[in-house]
Amino acid sequence: MSPRLRRFSTAWMLLLMLCASCCLANPTGGSIDTNEFGSGKSSAPQQQRKDVRIIGRAEWGALEPADHRQTETSRPRPLKVQPAPYAVIGHTATQSCYNEAKCQASCRLIQTFHIEAKGWLDVGYNFLVGGDGNVYEGRGWDQAGAHTHNYNNRSLGLALVGDFTFKTPPLEQLEATLGLLELAVAKDKLARDYKLLGQRQVAHTSSPGDKLFNVIRTWEHWSESP
Repeated sequence: MSPRLRRFSTAWMLLLMLCASCCLANPTGGSIDTNEFGSGKSSAPQQQRKDVRIIGRAEWGALEPADHRQTETSRPRPLKVQPAPYAVIGHTATQSCYNEAKCQASCRLIQTFHIEAKGWLDVGYNFLVGGDGNVYEGRGWDQAGAHTHNYNNRSLGLALVGDFTFKTPPLEQLEATLGLLELAVAKDKLARDYKLLGQRQVAHTSSPGDKLFNVIRTWEHWSESP
């Protein structure tokens, strides 16, 4: 087997491991009905939102960016526009995770898949949000991502860990996402009048899944058009 095929085979095996065995089933059935978020645009739930906990790259065991890759740039690039005018929401289309250990393992496998199979420098997202209610640092606040062509250098790309085609993310995961967006505005990383987009609105993808997309369409900054 050639080195190229071996690398892709390894990456796909890692993705299968992620989908099949790295995450536990949600013991509480944590899906919620989108009706809990009300009708029309809303940033709810707003009351008693806990502080966002961001788990840094070193804590979840991230690899250093693979700056030898040739399919992206030779080194990480900063965002061209700050505060960013867009936030792009996606999902990882993998199994969900509901505790910190499993979510850290998910982040490591997703990063490896992005580097090995896609040839990217690093995990493609600026941040990942776990079903445990924690946020996991990807490329961080200031680096361009590799999540959405034509938007990577002017948006923050947030991915919720899981596949939300047929199920809604648990409340903790949605709360953490909203909290992260609010924190980004407070830190001047997102413009106060930023537009919130589902990845499918600006890329040929079904991400962030039908159920999650139906939720974010009710959020305050969601925009029907970029």
